[in-house]
Amino acid sequence: MSEYLPPVGLTSPTVQVRRTTFSDTKPRMDPAPDAGVDNLSDTIEKGIQKGWLSWKAVRDWWSDITPFEGDILLASTCLKLLLFPSYRSTDFEVHRNWLAITHTLPISRWYFDTTSEWTLDYPPFFAYFEKILSIPAYLIDSKIVDLNNLNYDSWSVIAYQRTTVIITELVLALVLQRLVRGAVNPSTQRLISASLFLHPGFLIVDHIHFQYNGFMFGIMLWSMLMARNGNKLGSGFLFAVLLNFKHIYMYLAPAYFVYLLRAFCLSPSGELLPTRFLTLANTIILVFVVSLGPFLLMGQLPQLLSRLFPFTRGLNHAYWAPNVWALVTAADRVLLQVAKRFKIESLQINTSGVASTSRGLVGDTIFAVIPNVNPIHTFVITLAFQSVYLVKLWKSPTYKSFVTALTLCGYTSYMFGWHVHEKAILLVLVPLSLLAAENNAYFRTFTLASVAGIFSLFPLLFTPAESFIKIAYSLLWMFFVMLPLNKRVYEFPKSLPFVLLDMVERWYLFGFALLQTFVILFPLVSRHSPARSTSANATTCSNGEHCVSQSEVGTDSVMEFLPLMLTSVYCAVGLVWAFVRLSVLYLKQ
Repeated sequence: MSEYLPPVGLTSPTVQVRRTTFSDTKPRMDPAPDAGVDNLSDTIEKGIQKGWLSWKAVRDWWSDITPFEGDILLASTCLKLLLFPSYRSTDFEVHRNWLAITHTLPISRWYFDTTSEWTLDYPPFFAYFEKILSIPAYLIDSKIVDLNNLNYDSWSVIAYQRTTVIITELVLALVLQRLVRGAVNPSTQRLISASLFLHPGFLIVDHIHFQYNGFMFGIMLWSMLMARNGNKLGSGFLFAVLLNFKHIYMYLAPAYFVYLLRAFCLSPSGELLPTRFLTLANTIILVFVVSLGPFLLMGQLPQLLSRLFPFTRGLNHAYWAPNVWALVTAADRVLLQVAKRFKIESLQINTSGVASTSRGLVGDTIFAVIPNVNPIHTFVITLAFQSVYLVKLWKSPTYKSFVTALTLCGYTSYMFGWHVHEKAILLVLVPLSLLAAENNAYFRTFTLASVAGIFSLFPLLFTPAESFIKIAYSLLWMFFVMLPLNKRVYEFPKSLPFVLLDMVERWYLFGFALLQTFVILFPLVSRHSPARSTSANATTCSNGEHCVSQSEVGTDSVMEFLPLMLTSVYCAVGLVWAFVRLSVLYLKQ
């Protein structure tokens, strides 16, 4: 289905915009107050009766797979199996240690154990998840769950943990298939679903670096699918479950709160529907009680929260996540050099900040010239930007508006958050993919954010073999995803300003080839010694994450941090501009 509608956002004012993924038909309003509202137990019971929550649902899903989907699943699985011997970060040992903690210790000691530096710092549902995974791990190799067997790296643990990532990612596969069924344009949604399942971000972060993002984003997209299908109670339930798997998704919570309150708990005239409100509230409370209840009864909630929210980190990660603060930090470095070279007395230099942001190490970020940024500053800025989008969502609580506001809430947190990790860009790229084929303006925003966001993940993999894989795979993904989508939605800009903007954006994208060439050649032409082994010098962060630090790049010279700094700054330019584009598109649509 295609429709031609008035232009929005950054498209040329004379161009008709073609929509391909969202229907602009006014959404069906919810029934009269309190009519047809099921509580959670009724919803689950109906799900069992209809086969949604049974092995029959799994069989039906398997039998419903098309040849194209089967080929995608088979090819991707073969590739992931081939990556078993590839580089793995300290996150691999983090999750092995969590298997040992949850298998060996009673629940009362899970969030107190310090046998390893990789302490458990994810919410309880993820701890329960690790507990379940530890059972077959023990049967395969009991040394995997030996609490004192630190840095265990036998083939059994490698094969087992990487296999669990592949298996749990089937949740993502199932949801992406369901998104195709019932879509406005199934062929376009099939392409988008395939692009998400094969996303370079998941390959880099999950199947090489090692995490379980595919599984958790599968839950997130399942929640969004429920919202699309009109089951807002189920959507809220699944998002509450997701929050108790990984608390980083709380960045998206404001969009869920406003959307569910406005579209589910209020009537079209704005009156509160008490039954719906209480049903939704009780459902979410029930999820948190199941998750946090045991620790609340043991009086361990403060200890658990201290693990989840350690406020002792600096503004920037060791490798600056490409956001606004990366540009601010780079600007501080430039101003410092200007002040030194031209001896500008009006620029007061903070001596403690001279080396802070250029050494590539983990710690507090202290600016040399620009006033320092505190956590409260990032919180206020993030809240202010999100409030703008939430007001728009309140006024227009459609599914498309919800998806866009959700994306922008995650995007705002990435742009302005405190100590943002580069992997958090997936919070932006995954929901943004659902908007990619809406029209040319959205597609260009998706392209800029995707190229910059994927490239920003490249420093996670710095060994030669994985460097070839990340580049080749990402280029293939862009070729098979972006070219077909571009053919579906491309519209030539018909006014001079938009032609110039189009040219600048294209040159920016071409610039990534030059940047990658520099990143490859710089160590070769550098006068410094070759990069040292990361096994001895890798810097590690809290929260079980592996940090790209100066020691991984090579020598102690500050110039060795230059490729990472340029990567961060160049990617930040594109991501900030894509953020501006998406904000304008949403607020003007």
